[in-house]
Amino acid sequence: MTKTPNETTMRAWARLMKSQHLLLSRVETALKVADLPPLTWYDVLLELERAGADGLRPFELEQHLLLAQYNLSRLLDRIEKAGFIRRKAHKEDGRGQLVSITRAGSAVRRKMWPVYGSAMNEIFGDQLSGKQMAELANLLGDLIDHASAK
Repeated sequence: MTKTPNETTMRAWARLMKSQHLLLSRVETALKVADLPPLTWYDVLLELERAGADGLRPFELEQHLLLAQYNLSRLLDRIEKAGFIRRKAHKEDGRGQLVSITRAGSAVRRKMWPVYGSAMNEIFGDQLSGKQMAELANLLGDLIDHASAK
């Protein structure tokens, strides 16, 4: 059965997509002005930092970031070329790789956070009351939980 969304659903969807685009664009601009790497690099570096010294296999990183494999491979190539990550063969799976963050990668991620966090707060956090932000977080959490269950 195909069900067409009603006007309210379409308006909410369009606003969610547009707000995501606008907010991410503003964060990207702030990072660029500060002469820092793009936001996707921050996300990769953060996940690798959280993983610890052992790092993650590319497919694990892909799951954390929700990127297509072919996009992730090219992204990792660029981050590795900058010296922020390293790849090494997986000990138990000769065809597999482990990706880990370098000291330079940790340093640049730490340098990116104040710019990212400040932009996030300015364009997002400061725009809604605490109650509104909690409601939004709960609503988006419900959407994520529902979509993840399918």
